[in-house]
Amino acid sequence: MKLKVTKKPTMATTKKNDKKKKEKQKIAKEKRTSDKKEERRNKKLLKSNKKEKVRDRLKKIDLRDEEDENAQSSDYKEASEPDSPGRGIPKGDAPSNSTIEAPNYNDAHTSGNDDDESYFSVEESDSSEDEVAPRNTIGDVPLEFYKDEEHIGYDVKGRKIKKKGRTDNIANFLKINDELNDEEVELSRKEIKIIRRIAEGKTPHADVDPYAPYVDWFDWDGKGHPLSNAPEPKRRFIPSKSEAKKISKYVRAIREGRIKFDKPKEEPKVYLLWGDDSSSSEKTRGLYTSLRGVPAYENYLKECFNRLLDLYLCPRARKKRLNVTLESLKPKRVDPKDLKPYPTTCYVEYKGHNGAVVSISTESTGQWIASGSIDGTVRIWEVATGRCVRVWEVGSAVRHVAWNPLPNQPILAVSVDQDVLILDTGLGSEEEQRKISDLLQFEKPAIPDESGDADIVSWHSDDKLGGLRLKHFKTVSSIEWHRRGDYFSTLSKKGSQRIPFKLHGLPISTTFHPSRSIFFIATKKNVRVYDLLKEKLIKKLDTKLREVSSMAVHPGGDNVIVGSREGKLCWFDMDLSSTPYKTLKYHTKDITNVAFHRSYPLFASCSEDGKAYVFHGMVYSDLNQDPLIVPVRILQGHCISNRNVAGVLDCKFHPRQPWLFTAGADSVIKLFCH
Repeated sequence: MKLKVTKKPTMATTKKNDKKKKEKQKIAKEKRTSDKKEERRNKKLLKSNKKEKVRDRLKKIDLRDEEDENAQSSDYKEASEPDSPGRGIPKGDAPSNSTIEAPNYNDAHTSGNDDDESYFSVEESDSSEDEVAPRNTIGDVPLEFYKDEEHIGYDVKGRKIKKKGRTDNIANFLKINDELNDEEVELSRKEIKIIRRIAEGKTPHADVDPYAPYVDWFDWDGKGHPLSNAPEPKRRFIPSKSEAKKISKYVRAIREGRIKFDKPKEEPKVYLLWGDDSSSSEKTRGLYTSLRGVPAYENYLKECFNRLLDLYLCPRARKKRLNVTLESLKPKRVDPKDLKPYPTTCYVEYKGHNGAVVSISTESTGQWIASGSIDGTVRIWEVATGRCVRVWEVGSAVRHVAWNPLPNQPILAVSVDQDVLILDTGLGSEEEQRKISDLLQFEKPAIPDESGDADIVSWHSDDKLGGLRLKHFKTVSSIEWHRRGDYFSTLSKKGSQRIPFKLHGLPISTTFHPSRSIFFIATKKNVRVYDLLKEKLIKKLDTKLREVSSMAVHPGGDNVIVGSREGKLCWFDMDLSSTPYKTLKYHTKDITNVAFHRSYPLFASCSEDGKAYVFHGMVYSDLNQDPLIVPVRILQGHCISNRNVAGVLDCKFHPRQPWLFTAGADSVIKLFCH
């Protein structure tokens, strides 16, 4: 046995050993980094060499492709000429056996040269991360989800793939953008050739013959005849193993009693009709002649009593007396408080006329109101304050005023005796006033009108009032504007009318349909509805009144109200019938005018008795439900004297609010609000 004596390590020796280890580690790290740098340089050199080789190889391949295409095209031409000897397909060979050999690029061009590596080996790439770009792995997720993000997706390791900036340069016209991977793929010449051939309608590859002869791969006996339509023989039937398992399963369940079938119902046994079933069948039939002879029959006494009633000519069914009261027969009355809002009290009075106010008209915005009186003046009032803004003196009694329905054309039409004045109110903006001044300019035509309109209407410019003057042959009683504001109709009760259809009777009132090309004309007895496009009569409403005085159409266009000289008001539902749906008798004297509200379910009537009635008229969209008509308010306030017996001459609703304007013979206009 040998014993080794070792010294104890001191601090100095341990420090020296640590320094040596650190120096060795540094040297090893430096060697590793230098080796990695050399490997990277070698890889870059290899890449550059490979790229140059690939480019040279691609150039050679493109030249070969061109030569092959030229050679093949010449071969196809020679094959298409059968008369030329030594060319095309030989006569003895079948066309199906002819083949075209593709050029082999792995023969003499690629073998025996270390520098010229094969084309297919060049395409093989290393699996290092430096050479292969990161591929997007989002799958079926739409690219629209990444529009507002800085990245386009994630690679295999879950790292974000940032978006690249795209450049629009002429030099990059051969590149295609790959949206999925956010890359620009450069097209090779071969791919460009394929794309060009597809665009020209040719096959993508030049070595494909699109007109090759058809080869039938199947051969059978009697192929000159069509296929037989005979049913399949039983020997071709292959039993299904899964169905056999199911059948055996069901059979086992039936045997074990787990599946039970409904038992057939047993037919009732034959029994004696009049005899006892418990007795033997040897008893004779017909023990009782009827059910009344059977002992302990329940309805015996009742049937005897009914038989006696028949003998005494009494009815068997007794009529029950109905307990009907007078209150149950009365219709349910609607409380007017539930039908608000509607006008109730006088809010503003417009005073300034010296005679009876015959007609009033509200502007489409509801800010202004125009009035015409028999004192020969036309006034425009501000609705909110009652201030008179403008006055025109027309020289004689005004019969009717009508405001243009368009808000950007503040034009007023006034009928004065045989003339119709179209006046500029001057209430619009400067641009609107400029358009209106251009619109109201009139120049006399150099060639006279020979169509016959000159006998009825003649146009003149009125410098005094600042507008146009239309002179008619007879007195004009009313004016009605079309909803678009580019047409209006005038009515002369004692003269002929310029309309494209024949009219029966004296016209009293006219109006346009609120939404369709339909025209309403009211005569003394009837209301005629005409189609302006087809120029024919659509419907005739029979009023059954003595004389019609006024008419108004519901904003929906399917309902019409008509006022009469006898104080009656008729409501017509044109979809329901041509006769009045309801006739209301509230006024004691002649009704002067009727009006509908544009947006609220309200309509009103005014009369010579000095009263204006406000009604709630709800029209439902359900055709099976009848309109609801309820009188809600009586409006009074106009003075009636021995001299003034006309009462209320006109009434109009505010276009936006549930307010009512009334014009009286006492030269006052009143505004009733809710």
